[in-house]
Amino acid sequence: MHPETDERLIELETRVAYQDDALLKLQALVRAQQQQMYQLEKQFETLRERFQQLQRNDSSQAIPNEKPPHY
Repeated sequence: MHPETDERLIELETRVAYQDDALLKLQALVRAQQQQMYQLEKQFETLRERFQQLQRNDSSQAIPNEKPPHY
């Protein structure tokens, strides 16, 4: 091969190696974000259920909307 062709081939192989590494890092990042989203969705659902339960319990013990005595 020609020296110019060898240099281009080495440059292309280097680029592919960097792209492979970047792709692996991005896949790991996406996987971690998916796991975090799953955990946040579970937490949100738990909090939503607790909030609804508190609303149901609180509706029977409604506090009157009155001014405090110091007004």
